[in-house]
Amino acid sequence: MKYIVALQNKVDMLQAKALSTLTKKEGQNTVEYVLMLVVVVGVAVLVGGLIKSFMPEFWENIKAKILGGANSL
Repeated sequence: MKYIVALQNKVDMLQAKALSTLTKKEGQNTVEYVLMLVVVVGVAVLVGGLIKSFMPEFWENIKAKILGGANSL
């Protein structure tokens, strides 16, 4: 009988430990930060591409100003 009680206690302890592991809330890890970065960069590239295709003369003006400023140095 003593062994059954000891076994039951161990099972209860393992069950409590498993539940606490599943319900433990921690901060973000590296994978979540990388996923957020990928989403932000993807949206920026997509928006940049759409703006460039809809306003090509706008980008040409920016390019000319940058090159003109670099040439004046």
